[in-house]
Amino acid sequence: MINKKNIRKTLGLASVGFLVSGCASVPHPSPEDPLESYNRSMFEFNEVVDKTLFKPVATGYKAVMPSPARTCVRNIFGNLGDVWSAINSMLQGRALDSINTFGRVLFNSTMGIGGCIDVATMNGAHKIPNDFGTTLGVWGVGNGPYVVLPFFGSSSVRDSVGLVGDVAGGTAVYASPGAISDVPVRNALIGLRVVDTRTNLLDADELAEEVSLDKYSFVRDAYQQNRKALLESKLRPEVQDSAAGGLSVPDYDDPEQAGHDASVPQYEDPGE
Repeated sequence: MINKKNIRKTLGLASVGFLVSGCASVPHPSPEDPLESYNRSMFEFNEVVDKTLFKPVATGYKAVMPSPARTCVRNIFGNLGDVWSAINSMLQGRALDSINTFGRVLFNSTMGIGGCIDVATMNGAHKIPNDFGTTLGVWGVGNGPYVVLPFFGSSSVRDSVGLVGDVAGGTAVYASPGAISDVPVRNALIGLRVVDTRTNLLDADELAEEVSLDKYSFVRDAYQQNRKALLESKLRPEVQDSAAGGLSVPDYDDPEQAGHDASVPQYEDPGE
């Protein structure tokens, strides 16, 4: 059982550590990461919170929850997320992607027992990842500097604004637990979503620990490359099909989001 008093104490110490480390500066930050001094401090803060709270809970959840049940939970949240993804495709002028994604939602919600089973993917209708940050990029909004958000992890100025849009939009279209008026139920589902997402990142986090000398740089580069590739898939017709292949954007610190692949090639961001 999690001791709330210990958690508060740990978070308090982490906050102090963050404030102290925030006084340090990186002598020569990367041109693509002008906020590196702040970002590294926030990254360390997030690491402490993750190792103290999110990772232990996710590890316990994985240990006690059968794999089919975890897959069902992940698919249900993914099916809800497809609703907002389809709307973003529509906002980007990608009508076919929007129709295909709405088709996935309908197929999985009916034949897939409320989204528990991803029958759409089984039948070749792959998920098309999308979010409001990508929509802003399609509209020509510049990416801005890389920034590490408290708890959410890797982002950029544009994606931070997009995150606010995702939360508001998902709630508005009833594709998020935030739309539930019953506070205890809503909070329980939000908590489940956080734990499920962090559980899905356990293997990726272990990989980052093993292969990287500097985890911060590894996570930053993976995030930036994948965001560029995702935006490029929306703008360049010759790579549009890659979106249907399941591009994902990992954030090893973000409990709300899943799936990075550092092997995705790097592209120039047309929105910058």
